[in-house]
Amino acid sequence: MELNILPTRDEMGKTAAIDVAQAMNRFIKDKGRVNVVFAAAPSQDEFLMHLSRKRNVDWSRVTCFHLDDYVDLPRNHPNTFEVYLQEHIFKYIRPKQIYFLKALKGAPREIAEKYTRLIKQNGGINISCIGIGENGHIAFCEPGSDLHDPQMIRIIRIDDRSVRQQYQDYEDHPNPMARYASLKAVPRMAFTMTVPAILSAQEIYAIVPGPQKATAVKRMWEGPISSVCPSSALRMHSWVKIYLDKDSAQKLS
Repeated sequence: MELNILPTRDEMGKTAAIDVAQAMNRFIKDKGRVNVVFAAAPSQDEFLMHLSRKRNVDWSRVTCFHLDDYVDLPRNHPNTFEVYLQEHIFKYIRPKQIYFLKALKGAPREIAEKYTRLIKQNGGINISCIGIGENGHIAFCEPGSDLHDPQMIRIIRIDDRSVRQQYQDYEDHPNPMARYASLKAVPRMAFTMTVPAILSAQEIYAIVPGPQKATAVKRMWEGPISSVCPSSALRMHSWVKIYLDKDSAQKLS
């Protein structure tokens, strides 16, 4: 594992984007293609902005997946993670293929199974670009999630701490339609890649800014590897790079 602490959010995002672009180019050179998973959250804003400006990546050789999305919301709702990724990266670049959970038809369980098949049919994940939640979650793998889950995609109930985080993330959104009227309006059910699905990537890049993440970062980096803090499972992987700003790193000993 490699820990990178940058002075500002922008420098953190820029540094992560440089490293991810280099990794993508490495896979493209070696394999002719690369499969990348992206997280959707305000913590990823700077990273995705800088990555979308990279003109040295052959995006026509890139297949994209995403970590999670709400079960409850209709497709194209401004709070879906698909819309977030469209606005923050995919309107600027054109990958070979983008697979969105909300684009699949069927009941939630069928969608989970279809997305699993898409990942496997494309040869699995090369690069996971993720964040870490305030309660230590990765994707929507909340505290108590099985670190050895046999499934790749699971339907979960969102933890109350994560519900508050989602509410706060969108309370000042420039689009009034994306602002939740109350905590009760925040969706409670989500699709998520499981911990083993995230760890199945050959390389993992975790981008984690902000003072509200400092406790989770400390538990991830210094605490026991446990389902109490799902992000601690990153320490079970052989290739992880973590990017913090000075605020998210402030509690590290």
